[in-house]
Amino acid sequence: MMDNKTFLIVGLIIAIVIGVLAVFLASGDPDGLESTALMVSGQKDLTGAAPEDGNPEAVGTGTFAYESPMPDYSLGESMGAAGGLVAIVVGIFLTLLVVLGATWLVGMAGRKTKS
Repeated sequence: MMDNKTFLIVGLIIAIVIGVLAVFLASGDPDGLESTALMVSGQKDLTGAAPEDGNPEAVGTGTFAYESPMPDYSLGESMGAAGGLVAIVVGIFLTLLVVLGATWLVGMAGRKTKS
């Protein structure tokens, strides 16, 4: 059987390999959430085209805006694919930290209820 440290290291290696491959295999088309945001803001209609006269009311009304620290898994146009790789690795480690922190909190809560 694998000990926890080996399991964690193997899991990180697998996650990083999948993340690196995802940069090169990912579609450039917007996903469902991005597509919906574009429709709500009037930048595209159900067929994927922008409204003909630029009138957002042709598609719907409303506004949508968001800021992401690493939009589209990149660190800007200047870094290109390398920025995408860095963003994915940073995201993997941040996710690991969140999961380990949550695990620690649950473990501490479990110890308090046993005492």
